[in-house]
Amino acid sequence: MQLDYVILGALTLRRLSGYDLRRWMEGPGRYIGYGVQLPHIYRRLAKLVECGWVDFEVDPREGRPDAKVYRLTEEGRAALLEWARSPFEPSPRAKDPDFNLRFFFAGQLDPEIALDVVTTELEFRLKQHAEPPAFPLSGPYDPQIPELDADWAREVHTMAHENGYAFAASYIAWLQLTKARLEARLGR
Repeated sequence: MQLDYVILGALTLRRLSGYDLRRWMEGPGRYIGYGVQLPHIYRRLAKLVECGWVDFEVDPREGRPDAKVYRLTEEGRAALLEWARSPFEPSPRAKDPDFNLRFFFAGQLDPEIALDVVTTELEFRLKQHAEPPAFPLSGPYDPQIPELDADWAREVHTMAHENGYAFAASYIAWLQLTKARLEARLGR
């Protein structure tokens, strides 16, 4: 489950409570595109404790309930590294949360891992973007409800596709810049 690697990746930086994890996901972590509710975080933390990937200490809090503060175990470290080093398979959908998670949490472990993930994503997106943009419907529109103006519908569809094409082009540009930055970091 991806949430396991979000939790393990976050715990590589510092010890956190479940509440701290959720607060991070709603704040700075919101850009990785993965958010869940607090009960789900606590359920996953319990499972991670059960399988030995994390453990916790109770942190007494005056005037508030005590908090469990979690840390990564050696088994959790091994599981995170195994996931980080496993082959990355791009999704047909650009900016898929799996890329963001892999780049963010696996990439933080090693510039080589980050470069591999970015290169794989970039090669996939370049092939995908090389195909001419497809529009949703070719040929004449035959409105099935009186509120639909066929010319306006075609215009909206065109604008939406232009947005997607422009997004893909800017995403590819970011991947290219990031790849160059990682290669420079690695002295290539």
